[in-house]
Amino acid sequence: MAALSLESLFIDCETEQFEVIMKKERFTIKSVSLGTDARRGMLSSEKGVVLVVVIILSAVVLLVMTTLIYMVTTGTQASGLQKRYKTSLEACEGGADVFYQILALRGASSDQTAFINNLTPFGINVSPTTPAACSGLSEAGATFNGLTAKFMSPSASWENCNSTLTIDPADSTTYDMRIQLGTTTRYNVYAKIVATTPGNTGADTALQKSGVTGGGAGTGEVPVAAAPYLYAIEAVAVNSSRADERAKLSILYEY
Repeated sequence: MAALSLESLFIDCETEQFEVIMKKERFTIKSVSLGTDARRGMLSSEKGVVLVVVIILSAVVLLVMTTLIYMVTTGTQASGLQKRYKTSLEACEGGADVFYQILALRGASSDQTAFINNLTPFGINVSPTTPAACSGLSEAGATFNGLTAKFMSPSASWENCNSTLTIDPADSTTYDMRIQLGTTTRYNVYAKIVATTPGNTGADTALQKSGVTGGGAGTGEVPVAAAPYLYAIEAVAVNSSRADERAKLSILYEY
């Protein structure tokens, strides 16, 4: 096999073109490089790919940053909501404690008035709202009216008394008492007895003296065991300046 002979070699440095002509018998091989315009087109294509990659990476970074900002903002809002709810819950518990103290007076009007007046210097204002038309009959046959009826008579005997679970701050007939707490930030606590189960509220002394004997000077006594009154109470606390800041309690109170 005869060796290939180099016919000519031409190189143009400015245009970066080269041409090599090789002849073997009647067969000619010719190679021409790309010109300057073609090379610029390739560089432009590479720049387009880089631009697309940069745009994609920028979108990913923007998505990550947006997610982080959303998480931080949501966490801050959740912390604020939890703080406001906790404050409202404490106000509701405080108002319920005041209601317990009034309940312990068993409807004695003079004692109740004195107790309410003693709370005023501490920024606690109490306003009973139970209508006088509310009445109840105790197991002993005594008739009670107003809030005392809910204190002293079973809920089965109530007449014209609101016993629903709903409390509407704008409607005074839906709660038994409004208690205002606080100085700078004030909370209104609305409380209502929705059910009463009577008891004897006596002390549980169990068996006293000597046991039961058959004759003799000593005779045993078996006192009645204590059965406390049970009250189902609903309480709602609302910030006086922000109606959405509120807390609600459903309480089973034993007296």
